Amino acid sequence: MENEIIKTDTVIIGSGVAGLFAALCLPKNQNVLVITKEDLKECDSYLAQGGVCVLKDIDDFKCYFEDTMKAGHYENNPESVKVMIESSPDVIGALVDLGVKFDTDTDGDFDYTREGAHRRNRILHHKDETGKEITATLLSIAKKKDNITFFEKTTMIDIIEQNNTCYGIVYENESGKRGSIIARDIILATGGIGGLFKNSTNYPHITGDAFTLALKHNIELQNMNYIQIHPTTLYSKKSGRRFLISESVRGEGAILLNENGERFTDELQPRDVVTNAICREMEKFSTDHVYITLPTMTSEEAAKRFPNIFDACMEEGYDITKDKVPVTPGQHYMMGGVKTDINGKTSMSHLYAVGETACNGVHGKNRLASNSLLESLVFAKRAADLMAADNSEKDDFVPETDYSKYPPKEEREAEFKKIIMNEIKRKDKAFYDKWCNDEN
Repeated sequence: MENEIIKTDTVIIGSGVAGLFAALCLPKNQNVLVITKEDLKECDSYLAQGGVCVLKDIDDFKCYFEDTMKAGHYENNPESVKVMIESSPDVIGALVDLGVKFDTDTDGDFDYTREGAHRRNRILHHKDETGKEITATLLSIAKKKDNITFFEKTTMIDIIEQNNTCYGIVYENESGKRGSIIARDIILATGGIGGLFKNSTNYPHITGDAFTLALKHNIELQNMNYIQIHPTTLYSKKSGRRFLISESVRGEGAILLNENGERFTDELQPRDVVTNAICREMEKFSTDHVYITLPTMTSEEAAKRFPNIFDACMEEGYDITKDKVPVTPGQHYMMGGVKTDINGKTSMSHLYAVGETACNGVHGKNRLASNSLLESLVFAKRAADLMAADNSEKDDFVPETDYSKYPPKEEREAEFKKIIMNEIKRKDKAFYDKWCNDEN
């Protein structure tokens, strides 16, 4: 029905790890509606290869805390970092209880790995498809819940608010019909902005819609120029999403080589440091890529540990254990976003943000590898718990909405992109000139 008004207890925009876990953590007597722009499985959480960090024991707390802070250039919110690390054992335990499978060693114990800027092995993984394993498990469970409903191919095009209180969203479905979803609480879990970049590991429809609407409705944002460029995406001249060669490959001994076949950096430094080293080599040799190779494993070992990555390289004609595989930096992750506290609350009442959409300060200026899935899970649960405990009254408000005022899809998408890119340029012209000014 056109211009339908749907009422529910909670609406979650986004079906990635953060959105799904928030939905599962809400009370069973609350009706939850999850909308997603494309198919349920087309979220960046599915693409997370490396793993998920966990505090193995209390003796590692100081080291893990310092590794996260150092990678973030000490611009992190220390309270958020502390909450994330301390909450990690319980969250990982909850995942295991839900059926998530992590790789184990020959004794049946968890097989912890290490990635760049980690001084200790503290990363759990499922081959090289950890995000897919977690997201698919959560989605399978959520689909069976009577209180959770999914709308696919449904896009949030506006926020409904009055006097700085959020009452719902305006949506558009794949046939172009528009309507409103009115809810007590609204959770933004729309991911990052990779779809706005020419080279990105993100799905192309992840275009930062929540950030544009935040700017339009004076919802506080933070560090919108803190955008992580991943050093190693599989080089290709084809258009579309770039295939990520996970940092965990370097954690297992992969090295980077320049055009002369020379190793030029410590591969286990923070991502921004490695990216800058690669950029220097590309400039030095006037090339648009460098190379990665994994001499510490046989083809059989690499195919077992990194099946997805090994196969993707082989499809391009490279055996990563023997050949030099061309790689280039690409946009990967948003550290900034909608500003929240440690419970996912935004500057607008009854509006929450979780996952990559949120900026609670945990990542600082540069995200430590494999903290993204953990951060999404920890703060999604905290937001759900706070919402469940909120017994305050909220006025009923169903606005008269003029749906005809919203421009058609292509015009709207162009407008949204311009708004976000202008904000990035305003915050950091140097970053914009280096990574954004060819994104037309």
